[in-house]
Amino acid sequence: MKMISRNVIIAFLVLMLLAAAFSLISDGLKQSPQISLTELVQKINAGEVSRIKVSTDDLDVTLKNGETLMSKKEPQATLIQILENYGVSKEARDNVVIEVENPSGFAFWAGAILPFLLPFLLIVLFFWLAARQVQRANVQAFTFGQSRARVIQPDSKKERVTFKEVAGVKEAKEELHEIVDFLKNPAKFLEIGARIPKGVLLMGAPGTGKTLLARAVAGEAGVPFFHISGSEFVEMFVGVGASRVRDLFKMAKRAAPAIVFIDEIDAVGRHRGAGLGGGHDEREQTLNQILVEMDGFEPHESVIVMAATNRPDVLDPALLRPGRFDRRVILDLPDINDRESILKIHAAKKPIDKNVNMRTVAERTPGFSGADLANLMNEAAIVVARENRKTIEQLDLVRSIEKVLLGPERKSHILSPKEKEISAYHEAGHALVAAVLPTSDPVHKITIVSRGRAAGYTLKLPSEDRHLYSRKNFLDELASALGGYASEKVVFGELTTGSSDDIKKATALARDLVTRYGMSEKIGPITLGERDELIFLGKELGMEKNYSEAVAQEVDSEIKNFITNSFVTAEKIIKKYRKVLDTLAKRLIENETIEREEFESILGSFGLSQVRTA
Repeated sequence: MKMISRNVIIAFLVLMLLAAAFSLISDGLKQSPQISLTELVQKINAGEVSRIKVSTDDLDVTLKNGETLMSKKEPQATLIQILENYGVSKEARDNVVIEVENPSGFAFWAGAILPFLLPFLLIVLFFWLAARQVQRANVQAFTFGQSRARVIQPDSKKERVTFKEVAGVKEAKEELHEIVDFLKNPAKFLEIGARIPKGVLLMGAPGTGKTLLARAVAGEAGVPFFHISGSEFVEMFVGVGASRVRDLFKMAKRAAPAIVFIDEIDAVGRHRGAGLGGGHDEREQTLNQILVEMDGFEPHESVIVMAATNRPDVLDPALLRPGRFDRRVILDLPDINDRESILKIHAAKKPIDKNVNMRTVAERTPGFSGADLANLMNEAAIVVARENRKTIEQLDLVRSIEKVLLGPERKSHILSPKEKEISAYHEAGHALVAAVLPTSDPVHKITIVSRGRAAGYTLKLPSEDRHLYSRKNFLDELASALGGYASEKVVFGELTTGSSDDIKKATALARDLVTRYGMSEKIGPITLGERDELIFLGKELGMEKNYSEAVAQEVDSEIKNFITNSFVTAEKIIKKYRKVLDTLAKRLIENETIEREEFESILGSFGLSQVRTA
């Protein structure tokens, strides 16, 4: 209806424009006054006429004073005959220039037919557009249940991806080589009775390359790749999701061997029976259809279903049983070697300075995913383009790391002298406590320049990739987090709101030490509180309290002890090395930023160093 209304408006506007144009043309034609032949003869005899243009029966008369007049003659006679009959002398006729114009047949017929034909054509055009919209709406209604999967053909050079373009995830690629081999040569497996997994579930944190790896499998095998998101199955109409699943698998079977990739499968693959709709829930109907289609595969069909999720804990058990997604591939965050390889891949098409050391960049990016590293390289390229330079240098990459971690610099966020002093002592307190404690991460940068939501920050990065954390390490990190709080209290004797985020993170870490990691000597090795997904008119993530009120009091007491002891540790360090703190703060007030080399130089002048133990 919306499209039809728009067509009506367009047709009406066109009609109005044509009417206005016709009115202007008509007005232009009627500008010259009409005179009779008798009056024309009188003007010729009086010598007032200089030129007469004859066009069929129309006479266009031009007087010697420049005025133009219109007149008509008899159709059967020429103008000369008419003038002779009216008694115009030959001398008077000779003083008038007579031109005869023969109009084209097209102009004649166009002038005669168009005034009647044009409105008719407009009406026909309007009804044709309306019928076309109705037909399109009917076609869309019939195709509503069809799959909207995007297909990447194996011969597409622009979109094809291979394992060479996927750095890291070595174990995942080795696991998926079997899938590639089966798609290329399924007879080898079927002859010995082997059954290739029908479903492969890629599990990993966001940005680890699940979709890219799935595309690489299809690229290596040279088969069509059907890509669809789990959310694209679900619509407001019941049964549409199941219909799209059937259509998707029908398309994949026709194109076999092929790969069907369902991204974010947790959108439709969550535990069934958790919502109010029960078996009539549209999401559950879609999941049921996926399960049925995967069971319906025959070995010779050579269609493999791949899916990706970063929340495998919420998937329905029926999806994970043997015969469906029984092959599970885990993608971890890249280690230092993988990060270096990923950076080199993303730097291949960028003008990188020859002095750039990707190993150094990889060392400063622990915990970065592949997507973070790609964003880092892109941000560096944007900075270079903005500054009208031609190559990406090491400093550009270092600045991009901070931008990805904390956000862009807010140079317009100007602090007052007092706030600047408090911020300098706050950040210097973080850095000093972190430098003195043996298992805390080393400090790479201290600054009071605002970036993102932080008024200032102390950048600490681990010296190597770490997978296991000790109790001592957590306690040192707690004390470091409270270093700014302790510095403000010792130096100024009062506290500001600048420590609110530090306190929030320290409290969360202390709670995890007690309730998740079993590092409280008083509580012991017990996990308290289980995360459970409670669905009621939507999604609400809550924590199930599986312990008594007495234990809750002990937990609160232990959290407070961890926080208090860490604050005491930080306060002792601040008081003991007050001269170091003052030096760091003054340098920050002057220069606003201290890099790692300068920081270690200041520590060395006082006989300190960032000592680190394993």
